[in-house]
Amino acid sequence: MMTTHLLATAGSDIAYDIHGPLPTTDGRPPLFMIGQPMQASGFGTLASHFPDRTVVTYDPRGLGRSTRTDGRVDNAPTVQAEDVHAVIEALGVGPVEMFASSGGAVTALALVAAYPNDVTTLVAHEPPLI
Repeated sequence: MMTTHLLATAGSDIAYDIHGPLPTTDGRPPLFMIGQPMQASGFGTLASHFPDRTVVTYDPRGLGRSTRTDGRVDNAPTVQAEDVHAVIEALGVGPVEMFASSGGAVTALALVAAYPNDVTTLVAHEPPLI
């Protein structure tokens, strides 16, 4: 079972998907998968390998189903981290575990720097070097 949600944030409407129940049935935190510039649809196969977990995926600001209303075209990790934080708050289930790939790993690092209580475990997969 997957449900899709739209969350209005400052400068963007963020689309995210919840694969499974919330609150989780086993008491484990949801597994949040993020990428940049990957959209939620890019995690479909990976999410399917976790049938026993509640998985959350999202479309980053300005990509896929997430529209920008701020008139900008840049992708600052701190702004992206604010969006992810807003989704985690909207979930209402406390901290998440996170798999973050590529630019999503940079966003995740900015997220845990700003909001260390949002994430219990982070796997930062291949963040690009700046």
